[in-house]
Amino acid sequence: MTDEKDILAKFNGLTKDLGSKDARVAVYKYIRDIPYAIIPELRDPEKGPAGMLNLNKGSCQPKHYLLAMLFGKLGIPVQYVSYPFKWGGQKIAFPEDLERIAKDLPPAYHLACKAYIDDKWVLVDATTDLPLKKANFPVNEKWDGQSGTVNAVEPFDEVVHGSLMERVSYEAKQKSFYTDKERATYAQFIEKLNPWLESVRLDRSSILKNHF
Repeated sequence: MTDEKDILAKFNGLTKDLGSKDARVAVYKYIRDIPYAIIPELRDPEKGPAGMLNLNKGSCQPKHYLLAMLFGKLGIPVQYVSYPFKWGGQKIAFPEDLERIAKDLPPAYHLACKAYIDDKWVLVDATTDLPLKKANFPVNEKWDGQSGTVNAVEPFDEVVHGSLMERVSYEAKQKSFYTDKERATYAQFIEKLNPWLESVRLDRSSILKNHF
């Protein structure tokens, strides 16, 4: 099982003998390339990073918990930022059943980071692994280590948090307004989403649409 020592060893292996910019790019690419999947138990900020590495998959939350942790080791200040969005309002090429469910979902609360690089705060979003570009997910194919990245969602707001726990409390409060029906619909969405993402990566999906 992966623990904090393993994470530190991974960090040291990724960044050994690299300059500051190349080190943060290496950390970013490593996290971005972890396959995206929504796994509710990985939302725990203490258990999420190690759990994600054990499973080799995870969503925006454990990815950015880990990103903030490793950028901190590089001496880069990081802010947690929430981006409320609607799954039904994205340009993702969902199959019909997922598209139908997505339209009924309440707002979700995407997590990304802003990093203080070259005297400015820039968005660093490592959510989406490269193969998902085939389904029209926003993907950052290259990051130069200093400019802002593309956001993984099209949000309708931005909320910058003063701390990780402030972010956790914010999301919990927002999701407390979900109805039982909305919670059930979201669970159904996750159940169908993760296997579909795997089919996209393996080029076996027959339900990709021409949204390009």
